[in-house]
Amino acid sequence: MKRLVPTAEMTLGPFFPREFAQDAADLTRLEGRAVPGEPIEISGRVVQGDGAPVDNLVLEIWQAGPDGRHDNPAFLGWGRAATDAGGVYRFRTVLPGAPKGRLAHVSFCLLYSGLMRQLQTVMFFERGADPVLDAVPEKLRDRLIARKTGAGSYRFDIRLRGGDETPFFDD
Repeated sequence: MKRLVPTAEMTLGPFFPREFAQDAADLTRLEGRAVPGEPIEISGRVVQGDGAPVDNLVLEIWQAGPDGRHDNPAFLGWGRAATDAGGVYRFRTVLPGAPKGRLAHVSFCLLYSGLMRQLQTVMFFERGADPVLDAVPEKLRDRLIARKTGAGSYRFDIRLRGGDETPFFDD
């Protein structure tokens, strides 16, 4: 007879089924058509403070289209993916343009069972003058810069806690 293991009484939800993020990680198509812009892939790992991967963490991204606008009707600008058992996530999107007064960037929101609140951060493609990047202490700014790993491929790892924690922003 199989025994069920009790769960902690104070475990926080919500709890996300794996299907919650299914089929929402490709921003290169809208209503069956290719969107304008240079296709890119953004991938990375989400890890805890000790480096252990976080499984089934949901990441939502939003970004401007290649024209730097967030209200482009030809580009949705939003996607959702979940990490696998190794903590790996992957998005297909287009290279965003820079909104007025900003660097090109992708905003991330992290959702996970047990987190007391959503975590929000921003990924930049390069260093430069940007009011959000400038608000982060100089020694931490590189943690918000994606690494180019090949043609049209960027890596952005996220550490939830610890000495190399990714900078997160208030709501």
